This record gives sequence, structure tokens and C-alpha cells, in this order.
Amino acid sequence: MIGDFKRYDMMRKPNRQWNVLRPITWLASFPDCITHKAQINKDNVPADLKPPYFLLCNHNAFIDFKVMTKAIFPKRANYVVAIDGFIARGWLLRAVGCICNRKFVKSVNLVKNMIYAKNNGDIVVLFPEARYSLCGTTAVLPKSLGKMVRMMNVPVVTLIMHGHHINSPYWNTDNRKVKPVESEMKLLFTQEETQSLSVDELNEKIVEAYQYDDYAWQKERGIRVKTKTRAEGLHKVLYQCPECKVEYKMSSAGTVLSCDACGKKWEMSELGELSALSGETEFSHIPDWYEWERSNVRREIEAGTYSFKSKVRVESLPNDKKFIVFEERGELTHNMDGFRLTGSYKNEPYDISWPVPSLYSCHIEYNYMKRGDCIDLNTPEDTLYLFPEEGPYSVTKISLATEELYSFNHI
Repeated sequence: MIGDFKRYDMMRKPNRQWNVLRPITWLASFPDCITHKAQINKDNVPADLKPPYFLLCNHNAFIDFKVMTKAIFPKRANYVVAIDGFIARGWLLRAVGCICNRKFVKSVNLVKNMIYAKNNGDIVVLFPEARYSLCGTTAVLPKSLGKMVRMMNVPVVTLIMHGHHINSPYWNTDNRKVKPVESEMKLLFTQEETQSLSVDELNEKIVEAYQYDDYAWQKERGIRVKTKTRAEGLHKVLYQCPECKVEYKMSSAGTVLSCDACGKKWEMSELGELSALSGETEFSHIPDWYEWERSNVRREIEAGTYSFKSKVRVESLPNDKKFIVFEERGELTHNMDGFRLTGSYKNEPYDISWPVPSLYSCHIEYNYMKRGDCIDLNTPEDTLYLFPEEGPYSVTKISLATEELYSFNHI
């Protein structure tokens, strides 16, 4: 632990959602669902299915929570929410049934609290990707999910939503007024199947259910995004030029993505496709470009050459009150051994490591609270937002490297 701070009590039992607040959650959710003409297909959910059940949702934008509220209406639920969502409003989130958690940390307390909520007879909602998708496709799912399903011992329902990334992509969260958006709600496992299937079989079926691609969905539906700034921010995800292969020199403005190293430009169409303004269009499909970057990171890891090092501004969130900004800079390294953060707080040194096997993914932010791009690393007692101050760098590459290091380590 860093510093003598009061920590959020992760053992604290969750509240059942206060009945008086249920109409407020509906009022906060339904207007956006109406505006975006949210369509929810429940054909694969038995009419007689009643809580308790375990609801697994994909995660692309804040509107996910609103569509999910419509999908389970009028039932109440408990929701797993990261501690940064609790800042300055923890009492309210607890009152509406939220269960606090730190991202990408193995937590027995989280499972106990989910089982406690399930035993109250309510729906337990989890977004197992644990972060917004960076480019509207499936993020990595934890292998512990099958074990969690088995321990919950209730029916499992999935809610896979489409169009939310197109409406408000993680790299530029402006509302693009996309409509309609669509979702499929499906009974994935009966209670009996959660116990009869092996953990590997449970995980395989969950991964299969989670295959989605918002850009393919957009093209298939002919959904046009006419905003003149639709490409702004895309360079945060597409940080490497496929023409000259240079990293960290991409930029974006209006509808155009550019490489400032070689000068090549691509335009983003109203249907979300990229086309080169001159020469070959290497990737018209945005997720293909992203996966090409992943393959390049994988090659660095296979060669044993991947590394990152920078002084970082450290902002700690030990509880749900506010971030504590450290005056002293820390030093963050990420290499073949994993993450390591060193530094001191009030003259007390700290040295924290996250070995490769301990992190299958990590959470990143683009210009978080207008304070810059950052990596979010957690321990059971601390949530640390780390803002690199030496460049060039890309938090997207660090995220990809975390996943590929884990995968390489588990071959």
C-alpha cells in the first residue's frame, strides 16, 4: 500500500436497490433509449425466466447501462462498478445497488458480494470486459469467468449490444446520434447447465456469445454517421502507420486520419470505412488496422524486445472520495517481466510489481478528465492512474502488449 489513507471497504455488503430509486433509474435511462430507438430482441429469453439470474453485458459506452436498465425493466439488480465510478457519489451508487470493485484484480470479496446479491433474489449484472472496447470489437474475457458462473449457480443471460461504439467511440465520446441501436438478450445457460458443463465449456460458450463487431454491424445496417468530426481521436487507437510503419506519429482532424511522418492520409466515410486519399488502402476496416498493430506488438514480444519506460504522474484512488495527486513523480516500466512502478510518497519509497501472469489485460484512458492519456493499474488496496510524461508513447500499445505478454506467457 502507498500512503496512510482510509481504503474503501471491499468487504462491505451491497445494498438491494432502494425501491424509491428504481423510477429514477428508469427516468435516467429511458429518454436516451427512446432517442436512439433502442431495440432489444428477447426472443431467446424464456417468458417465465425470473430473478435471480446472472446478466453478462458487453461494454462500449455509457449508454450500455441505460439499455441494460431497459432490458431488465421493471426488475431491480446489483451492478459491478469500478471504484472510479464511485468518486464523490458512492452513497448514491450503493443505494441503486452497485457493487464496488477494482479493475483486473482477483477478488474473493467481489464474488462473495455477488453471491450475497444473488441470494437476495435479484439480478446480478457484470460487464466482464471490464472496460469500454477500444474499437467496437470483443475485448479479452477473463478465464475466471467460467468459475464465477459456476459459483453463482443461477441462470446466465447475455446482453450483447450493437451500435453503442459507433454512437460514442471510446476515442471520442461525443454523441453521434446513431439510431437505431440494437441488442440481443439470450439465455446462455440454465441453472443446471452452469453445474453440468465444465469450466472450459462454460468459457468457450461465453466467448462465442461475445463475438461482435460494431463497424461490421454499422456497414450491414447502412447506419450513416454524418458528423464532420467523426475521425477525430481515431489516432489514439490507430497509432502506427501501415504505410511507413512509424509509431506515434498519427493524427486526426475532421474526417481524416493522417501520418505526420510520411504524409499519408485516410478518410473515414459515413459508414465507418477508411479509404486512402492516395495510394493503397491498407485497411478499410478499423478493427483490421487495430489487429495489425497487435500482431506487430506480438512480434516484439516473441523477439523479447518489447519495453516501455517513463516518469509518470501518479494519481491514487484509495477510496471513493477523490484522487490524491502525488507531488513526487514515479517511474513506470513495462517489459517482458510485466509492470513495475517505483517512487516515493512523502519520502516513503514504494516498489510495486504486476508480473505478466497477474494481468490478462489492463485499463487505459484517453485524455482522462482532460488530464492526459493514462494507464490504470490496481492492487487490492489501491487504484493508481499513471500519466506518462516522457514520450513518444501510446497507451493503446501498452494495453495490447499487456494482453499479448499474458498470451505469450500461457502458450
